[in-house]
Amino acid sequence: MALDALKVLRDRGYIDWCSHPEELEELFREGRVTAYVGFDPTADSLHVGHLIPLMGLAWLQKLGHRPVVLAGGGTGMIGDPSGKSKERNLLSIEQIRKNVEAVKKQLSHFVSFDSGDNSALLVNNYDWLNSMTFLEFLRDVGKHFTVNYMIAKEHVKSRLGDQEKSISFTEFSYTLLQAYDFLHLYRTYGCKLQMGGNDQQGNIVSGIDLIRKTDGAQVYGGTNPLLLTSSGTKFGKTEGGAVWLDREKTSPYRFYQFWVNSEDEEVEKLLKLFTFLSLEEISEIMKEHSASPERREAQKTLAMELTSLVHGKDRSETARRASEILFGGAFDPVELSSDMMKVLATEVPYSEVEDISRSLIDIMVDAKVSSSKGEARRLIKGGGVSVNGNRISDERMELDSSWLLQDGYLFLKVGKKKFFVLKTAS
Repeated sequence: MALDALKVLRDRGYIDWCSHPEELEELFREGRVTAYVGFDPTADSLHVGHLIPLMGLAWLQKLGHRPVVLAGGGTGMIGDPSGKSKERNLLSIEQIRKNVEAVKKQLSHFVSFDSGDNSALLVNNYDWLNSMTFLEFLRDVGKHFTVNYMIAKEHVKSRLGDQEKSISFTEFSYTLLQAYDFLHLYRTYGCKLQMGGNDQQGNIVSGIDLIRKTDGAQVYGGTNPLLLTSSGTKFGKTEGGAVWLDREKTSPYRFYQFWVNSEDEEVEKLLKLFTFLSLEEISEIMKEHSASPERREAQKTLAMELTSLVHGKDRSETARRASEILFGGAFDPVELSSDMMKVLATEVPYSEVEDISRSLIDIMVDAKVSSSKGEARRLIKGGGVSVNGNRISDERMELDSSWLLQDGYLFLKVGKKKFFVLKTAS
């Protein structure tokens, strides 16, 4: 713990706000700090919106401190109103349990649950909230908060004044449940730091206040920035929805491509937040990037680092190669293995064709690569069609089985950005 952990978090951009900064610095100087981040298991996978607080915990562990990941099995049944304009649908106990189980493996990509004294802990607040009676909650928690204090919270005020966005008592009480989580973790594990997104500041402060009032102890909070794209949309959202860590929801190729498409203005910040590269390494990467930004080397490094972290080295390499094939120009068709073709077939239009031994024009029409023979002819004559990386200019071109790649695949490219994978039906 020679490095100043709080300085590392600040320098990499994880800390946007923290309570009692001077005292928190002293806490880190004194020794190992236990810190926690919570998430509500509303889905059976984490998404990239969860990554900043998780990476913050990961860096703390690398620097010798102890991370706690809290799965909100109890609070997830309520729904956090922070940043929400309407009531969330309530999930069943069974669904929440399934979701918690599903994300355990994803968490292990970021923190180690077997690293000695600072091993990460995964806890579920259902375990203690479920055993607490309503009267105990009112007496031990509710009495420490005034209604005035609670309605002053921005997420409550924004919904009280609008009948269409009214807030239920269920969600109104959420901040108290999260405050009690902090108290429980403080008493059970000596946890003195809670981290989360900027929208969690009010809930974190509630926990700090509750511990001070009940136990007379000083604990701390820190919040991470909420990233937005240049268009003002929430980072991690695409036209197809959230970018998930589960490869069944977001394929490794699409995950990789999401990071490759990062904006030049943001890529340095993203490298600091989402990788374990040192600041010196990132500085060198950005010097190279500035010299030739069109090569997108910084984005490619970001994509490889994160895809390897989440999906493993092999899948990240496959995703990188698929991206190069689709967007990198010429390639050797021998490199298109059966596994690679299967990857490409899930990412670009795919068709099966009955017979390959006929004119390219007929194949293009049958596979809906072109809408008519006339259009196919014009595309070929214009030099805009390639088969397995070979540009075709002869409109009378006849194909045969010698053109087939492994397992009967054929790879077509039309123009610069239209790709098609064909496969013989036999």
